[in-house]
Amino acid sequence: MPEVRLIDEDGNQVGIVSTRQAMELSGERGLDLVEISPNSKPPVCKIMDFGKYKYQLEISEKLKKKKQSHIVVKEIKLRPKIDKNDLNTKKRQMEKFLKQGNKVKITVMFRGREIVHKQIAMDILDGLLEDLREIAVVELRPKLDGYNMIMVIAPV
Repeated sequence: MPEVRLIDEDGNQVGIVSTRQAMELSGERGLDLVEISPNSKPPVCKIMDFGKYKYQLEISEKLKKKKQSHIVVKEIKLRPKIDKNDLNTKKRQMEKFLKQGNKVKITVMFRGREIVHKQIAMDILDGLLEDLREIAVVELRPKLDGYNMIMVIAPV
């Protein structure tokens, strides 16, 4: 490539110059000659501090990662024959998860012939939803998945 379209460090177009002349210009200024668009005719090159450019890209990537929010789904498993005190303990755990900003997947597990009494699980889930209505919203309505009934709630 004998000629390149040159852009200086301020973003101004210098014009079409020879590759050697572009290298000399970047060397005089103590900067790097970076090929921006190799497929254009003639190729586009820019005079810049490449180390500083890479550093700024790295910093911006870190900031993007920092601003991301990670949504975690916590799972609570119940049985249809759960006692009130056990259910209250599980409910307090759900409240803690929701206040931390996590979603909660509630699974009611059936064993054997318990599957016949789906209404018991629905009553348990409806009761939990009623108690948590100030801090939670239903994301996935209760549905039967094999021998499990699943419901997902998210913080308000």
